[in-house]
Amino acid sequence: MTLSRSLAVVLTLAVTAAVSRPTSAQQVGTATAVNPMTESTPPGATTVNLTVGANIVHKERIHTTPTGSVQLLFVDKSTLSIAPNTNLLIDEYVYDPKSNSGHMLTNLTEGALRFVGGALSHQGDASITTQDAAIGIRGATLTVEHNGNGTKVINHFGIITITNGAGTVTISRPDFFVVIPNWNTAPYQPERIKHEDNDYYLRLLTSQPGQNGGVPGLTDVTIGECGLGPRPSFNCPTTPWNTTGTAESNAFQTVIQGTQFGTSTTGPQQQRYRGR
Repeated sequence: MTLSRSLAVVLTLAVTAAVSRPTSAQQVGTATAVNPMTESTPPGATTVNLTVGANIVHKERIHTTPTGSVQLLFVDKSTLSIAPNTNLLIDEYVYDPKSNSGHMLTNLTEGALRFVGGALSHQGDASITTQDAAIGIRGATLTVEHNGNGTKVINHFGIITITNGAGTVTISRPDFFVVIPNWNTAPYQPERIKHEDNDYYLRLLTSQPGQNGGVPGLTDVTIGECGLGPRPSFNCPTTPWNTTGTAESNAFQTVIQGTQFGTSTTGPQQQRYRGR
C-alpha cells in the first residue's frame, strides 16, 4: 500500500482527524495511506476515523476493521503498514534528528504489520512487543503477526532479536521466520518461510482491489485506479502473485520500493535490500 508523489498536495487538505487531537501531544508521524475503516485514539481524546494526512502522536492507538488498512510514516523515515483487523499502540517514540538518535516501541495486541526501518532501526533502537515476546530490530524490514496461536516474526532484511521469559533467538537471514507460542515458551528456531505464506502476507499488507489508500486518483499502471483510470501508481495490488521463488522475491521488492517511493525514503535503503 503506497502513494505517489502527488500525495504532498493531498496532505495539506486532509486534516479532519487532526482537528480533535490534543495540541500538547507530540507528533511522531503522519498517516500516508488509509483504507476505511481505520480508527485512531490519541491519548486523552476520543476515537476518530483516521484520514490521509492526519498527524500520528505519541501514545496513539490504531485500530483497523476487516476492510481497513493504513500506512504510517514516522519522522525518522520508518514506516508501518498495518493490516486489517489489527490493534496496536505507538507506545514510545523519541527521535532527535540532529543526533539521529532516540527509540521507538510499538505494542501489537492483535493482527499484523510490516515494519520498514528508518534511522532508529539502523541504530538498533526500534522494537515491537506482543504479549509473547519483545522483538528488537536492527536495520530490518520484517512482518509480525499476533493472534491466539502466538506471534510469528518474518525477517525480510536485517537482524531481528526475539526475547521472552524463556529464551532468545536471533534471525539474521532473509525469508526466515520464528514462531513464539507464548511468553513462557522459548521462541522456536528459525525456519525458511514457504512461498505461499509470503504470498499471503504480501496480499494482506497491500491495498485491496477497489481501494486507493484514501487518495482519489491514485492508479495502477495496467488497471487504472484499481479499475478506474489511466494514471500510474504503486498503490494497487498486482494479482495474482506468482509464488515461485524469484517472482516472490521480486514481488516483495516491489512492495518495499513502492513504500519508499511513496514515503520519500532514500535510495540507499533500496540498495541495501537489493544487495541482501
